[in-house]
Amino acid sequence: MDAADLARLKSALEAERDRLQHELGDLERESATNISETSGENNYRDHMADQGTATFGKELDMSLEDNVRELCESVTKALARIEDGTYGACLRCGKSIPVGRLGAMPAAELCIACKEWEESR
Repeated sequence: MDAADLARLKSALEAERDRLQHELGDLERESATNISETSGENNYRDHMADQGTATFGKELDMSLEDNVRELCESVTKALARIEDGTYGACLRCGKSIPVGRLGAMPAAELCIACKEWEESR
């Protein structure tokens, strides 16, 4: 991987981190709003189906937040690997991850062979 590829991938990772942080903030604000709207003294009057729908919505919001947090963490780790000079090396076998794979998945930690092995277990 040359310096231009690395700069391009770093820029893509930084943009993705910023997007994910913004999305996470939006999800957290929406979740806080939903919790405050669905909590309180009037819940005993809600139909059980309404309560079930509200609970499902809260769980879905929490799952989305968790997924965005995980993605943001993997992007942050990739940026740290760029800084320490280990970016682009498979964390399992140490071989170089092809630039094409990093272009498609800039936060990739494993080469294709190791990822396939991990998923087949």
